[in-house]
Amino acid sequence: MDPLRRSPSPCSSRPSSPRTPPCEMLGYVGIEAVLDQLKIKAMKMGFEFNIMVVGQSGLGKSTMVNTLFKSKIWNCTPLDLGQGPVPQTLQLHSVTHVIEEKGVKLKLTVTDTPGFGDQINNDKCWDPILGYINGQYEQYLQEEILITRQRHIPDTRVHCCVYFVPPTGHCLRPLDIEFLQRLCRTVNVVPVIARADSLTIEERENFRQRIQHNLKTHCIDVYPQKCFDEDINDRILNSKIRVGGRGGQGG
Repeated sequence: MDPLRRSPSPCSSRPSSPRTPPCEMLGYVGIEAVLDQLKIKAMKMGFEFNIMVVGQSGLGKSTMVNTLFKSKIWNCTPLDLGQGPVPQTLQLHSVTHVIEEKGVKLKLTVTDTPGFGDQINNDKCWDPILGYINGQYEQYLQEEILITRQRHIPDTRVHCCVYFVPPTGHCLRPLDIEFLQRLCRTVNVVPVIARADSLTIEERENFRQRIQHNLKTHCIDVYPQKCFDEDINDRILNSKIRVGGRGGQGG
């Protein structure tokens, strides 16, 4: 049996929780104020979001991050532009910024992986990345299980990994498949076709379909996973969305 082949999704075998009937209230309690209290607390503390970008040099990772958050998060280096010497080993480099919009603060940490896939021999080049991700999980867990833990534990866990696929126009490379099979079991993965503007609309669509076929064939789960992000009501509603003017039942 292939050790990398994932077992069936836990969503398919997860039992549905029994519905609790609503209780009739005899007067005003003030439960609605809980939402306002949580909102005030959340806005006061702010939010943390840690993103990792993985891909070969010169694929536009810095440009994508700056465009996504409409800020100068990452300075482009000669290596990002496909120039300059290539690192001999894979490195991890993080930068943190606080972004504020309409009173909401976001502590954004972006981790880059210069040197990934740039060598002639890329065997096990994913080990430092997986080691870093698992190390942040372990560090957070150790802080959380302490009896006298901090009131607010700094969250350094990687919440999302954006993987840049070179615009070859063919399919995923063996390196992409090997890495994504390991990565998808550890963190939310968002594959992105790098420099997609270098392809025609038809080439881009065909490339996207081949990538989706590769992901399904090799049991690679990418974000979003509907079974975790949708409750039963959303699933029923989405399955009845009208497509092209005709009602259709989703599978």
